[in-house]
Amino acid sequence: MPFYPEHGTPIYVRELWAQTRTISAEVATPAEARQRAEAQLDAGADGVKVFTGAIVGGPQGVLPMRVDVASAAVAAAHAHGKPAFAHPTNMAGLEVAEASGVDVLAHTAPDAGTWSPELVARLRAKHMALVPTLSLFDAHLRQEGVPDEVVKRFVGNAQQQVKAMADGGGQVLFGTDAGYTEVYDTRLEYRLMTAAGLDWRQILTSLTTAPASRFGDATQRGRLAEGYAADLVMLGSDPQQSTEAFADVQMTVRDGRIIYTPR
Repeated sequence: MPFYPEHGTPIYVRELWAQTRTISAEVATPAEARQRAEAQLDAGADGVKVFTGAIVGGPQGVLPMRVDVASAAVAAAHAHGKPAFAHPTNMAGLEVAEASGVDVLAHTAPDAGTWSPELVARLRAKHMALVPTLSLFDAHLRQEGVPDEVVKRFVGNAQQQVKAMADGGGQVLFGTDAGYTEVYDTRLEYRLMTAAGLDWRQILTSLTTAPASRFGDATQRGRLAEGYAADLVMLGSDPQQSTEAFADVQMTVRDGRIIYTPR
């Protein structure tokens, strides 16, 4: 379960919470955040995710989580040797994520506007990584019928943030938020990352060596080398010609075993 600020259940999950009668994921105090994080981690969770900026709608729009509450959840994760992710949404949420010491920004934050080199330098100094999820914003806004010029401006903010992160030496990890959205084809994400200014090698890094390094598996996975796990993805076209080729997967091998071929 994620961690929401007090009175900060996002508007888009309230109906689900009511239908399933799920216990609230809101946390009001550092002690409550720490206790629930430790319980989840002891039960086998691979990390925690804090909504440092929760979309609550209405006049407030986005509700930031208290820094001490976020910090408690993050500290519990780190004490267990696990990563902490943040959903930042806007600049206030981004500042909470930075102050609380999260490891990965699970999304860009289009509402935060332009990221300066100074901001990226601070994020890099905190060893924070970024998952773009550009297609999430594009697909969701278009599904809601938002005008094209608004979509382009909003997604353009996210693209600038990705490019600023990459240019500043920050770590970019591939991700689309598939599951929340029904866009399972990754071509849109590759197109948007390319339009942001990332080349094929940078996108390849976000798919391979960067996540292997981030999640502590750099000596076994992420590249083809003697002594590494036999993980292999075979493509049907050349990503140097078009980065959409990364979606043209013809075979996937994990630990030497074929786990996927096109039907």
